[in-house]
Amino acid sequence: MGQWKRRLKRIAIGGGLEAAWLASAAGLMKEARGRGVIFTLHHVRPHVARPFEPNQHLEITPEFLDSALRRLKRAGYRFVRLDALPSLLSAPQDDRLFAAFTLDDGYRNNLAHALPVFERHGAPFTVFITQGFAEGSHSIWWETLALLLGRENSIEFNFGRGRERLALDTPVRKWDAFDRFAEFIHRQDESRAVSDVDALARRHGIEPVDVTRELVMGPRDLRKLSASPLASLGAHTISHRALARLPDAEARIEMEISADYVEEITGIRPRAIAFPYGTPEAATGRDAGLAAKLGFTVAVTTQPGFPAAGQPTYMPRISLNGFYQKPRYVSALASGIPLKLLGK
Repeated sequence: MGQWKRRLKRIAIGGGLEAAWLASAAGLMKEARGRGVIFTLHHVRPHVARPFEPNQHLEITPEFLDSALRRLKRAGYRFVRLDALPSLLSAPQDDRLFAAFTLDDGYRNNLAHALPVFERHGAPFTVFITQGFAEGSHSIWWETLALLLGRENSIEFNFGRGRERLALDTPVRKWDAFDRFAEFIHRQDESRAVSDVDALARRHGIEPVDVTRELVMGPRDLRKLSASPLASLGAHTISHRALARLPDAEARIEMEISADYVEEITGIRPRAIAFPYGTPEAATGRDAGLAAKLGFTVAVTTQPGFPAAGQPTYMPRISLNGFYQKPRYVSALASGIPLKLLGK
């Protein structure tokens, strides 16, 4: 996607959120709102501006999280544990609004910055743990690429048609390169593609697993986090690969061993899992079925929508996106109006 298309898309989304907030404030389209909402977060940390930030959408500030919780409280939402949703949704007589909070990948800032905010508001939350990240054995390719592309002016890489040189001397070219690498990873054997990207990073003096270890909580911090009565740890596979592209047996192993790992750390078998990437291409009905067979009572995607009874292992979530950090946008998202306008 070109730089101008990205800007236009953000402007359009921002305008849609403004319109949805105004409509919600005026009491319009009340039927668009669900009974509750599951929010997706990743990084929660003070923003440090960087020249190249392809992952900015995965980052919100502690101040915005605090304002989002305050906004939802004023709107009458109660904060609930994720694993309580199946029973809540099966009780139609209970029409109280609820919000559940989830954080993917287990970043250190979840402990340092998110936990104090959730504790301030008494809000339960679930952090989904990727075993390979927590153990420092797997790289986080999107973080590796952000660092690599941000600091280099050119690189050489083989996307499958021979080695070629990519110029990275402008922000537009860096963005185009990031998009091309992302497409390469999602269209090839993911393990092999990520390994190729890791090798490229090492040729430029970056050790990808060092990036992971710097960003992600290890077992010690995970135990510290899970000691909070508000925090729950969920499974997020071993390697953070798209499950839909794996054979049944391998997908099952990714999910089951991930749950074993969380249980080893906390002493509690996780009942919730988040599908890596969570898109329709990355997680399918087959994966929802596997999750149920493995004993998970809740499985979440990143597909936008509101949770409903009858789909506990394929639940949608709403992203708190780093590009749209205005409290009124939280109200707009919870209203369901943006989804209604998009026909979802």
